Amino acid sequence: MIDMISLAICRLEHLSSFTIADWKGIFGKIPAYLASLPYLWILDLISASQTHPIMDESVLLGHTPSWMNYCNITSGNQIAGLIPATISQIYRLAYLDLSSNRLSSQIPPSLGKMPVLATLNLDYNQISEGPIPDAFGPRSYITVLDLSYNDLRGPIPKSISAAMYIGHMDLSHCHLCRRITVGSSFDHLEASSFQDNHCLYGKPLKACWVNNENLGRCLMGTGNKVGLTKKKKKQGRWSEHKMSVR
Repeated sequence: MIDMISLAICRLEHLSSFTIADWKGIFGKIPAYLASLPYLWILDLISASQTHPIMDESVLLGHTPSWMNYCNITSGNQIAGLIPATISQIYRLAYLDLSSNRLSSQIPPSLGKMPVLATLNLDYNQISEGPIPDAFGPRSYITVLDLSYNDLRGPIPKSISAAMYIGHMDLSHCHLCRRITVGSSFDHLEASSFQDNHCLYGKPLKACWVNNENLGRCLMGTGNKVGLTKKKKKQGRWSEHKMSVR
């Protein structure tokens, strides 16, 4: 049975892949210098059964090799603090999963400009400062973008709709507002990608309704002319009336 991961692993200068999927019998934290190994290509740490932090943000803040391609530090690793903008210096990084941690503050705009990053999972964190960065563009090729279950606010940036490709996107369960951006890359997305936000509207979501508790937020967030029918009682029944946005 292993008690702790030995610091001697950091002497393996030519180590290219480090994966732990079964944490049974392993205690303590991952050595912070692990991410500084010069030839590390894959860092995959899944900790679904852990009840204590196995790593802190110093791993992300370290001198991570610029040729790392796959970074998965998810499912209960309990990393707290900021998402360092220095991650964008890992110019070959194609897969970044930091979901189910305690990351806070804002998403660095530089992540949206990474040349080969195709999968970005930041769901189930505590990201609360500012909107989604308006930092994407025609060269963005997004296989997976999951920012759900955070405290993100504001509109969906128009630059996302300009992306070359979006495979799967989940912006649900946040506090986003205003009309959903229109673009060909959004045409295949379903309502579940946007549900349970404060005041998003537009396709593929249904219109806001009078009896919806978020109606006031919808009205304030549209920036458009809004027509609202009055609620009338007919034959002992209250009729439903839809809010239309023009």
